[in-house]
Parts: sequence; C-alpha cells; structure tokens
Amino acid sequence: MSKKATTAAMIAGAVSAAVAMGVAVQPAQAAKIKCYGVSEAGKNDCAAGPGTTCAGTSKVDYQGNAWAYVEAESCDDIVIKVDGEEDRMGSSDPLERDLPS
Repeated sequence: MSKKATTAAMIAGAVSAAVAMGVAVQPAQAAKIKCYGVSEAGKNDCAAGPGTTCAGTSKVDYQGNAWAYVEAESCDDIVIKVDGEEDRMGSSDPLERDLPS
C-alpha cells in the first residue's frame, strides 16, 4: 500500500471514529411539544395570541393562548395549583382562559 493510500485510510478511519463517538456521546433528547396555559407571565416560549410577538411576551400567568415547550406526552398531565382559584391544566391546543384584557 502506498504512503498516500495509507494516510488517506488513516484519515478516513479517524473521521469515522470521531463521527461515531460524537453520536454516542450526545444524550438522546426527548421530543418536545407546545403546551398551552402552563407558563408564567413573560416566560412563554413564543407567540401568545393577539398583542404578543414571541418569547417572553405573555401578559398573564398561565395565559391560555401562550405556550411553552414541554416533554412530549406530559402536557395533558400538567396541573398547576392556584390558591383560591380553579387549578390550571396544560393543553396541546390553545385555551380560551386567562387571556389578558
């Protein structure tokens, strides 16, 4: 085998090993979904209905049309306890509750 072929094979092997190690080292990320009605005022991940533009623009705690990313499969299980009021639950669809006036 020529010196050029040996060098090329070594480089290809090193690149393959680096790619394989990079994939193996990265932790698996769980899928995220939009969950409406679970973010506090100003802590939503993006658009929160009329009058808002994107992240951090919700005006009301647990605003029904504001969403935050949560682990897939967990949105409908989120229950927020609110003293003296009805508990708030997450939804995968926009809600008509707790909208700013």
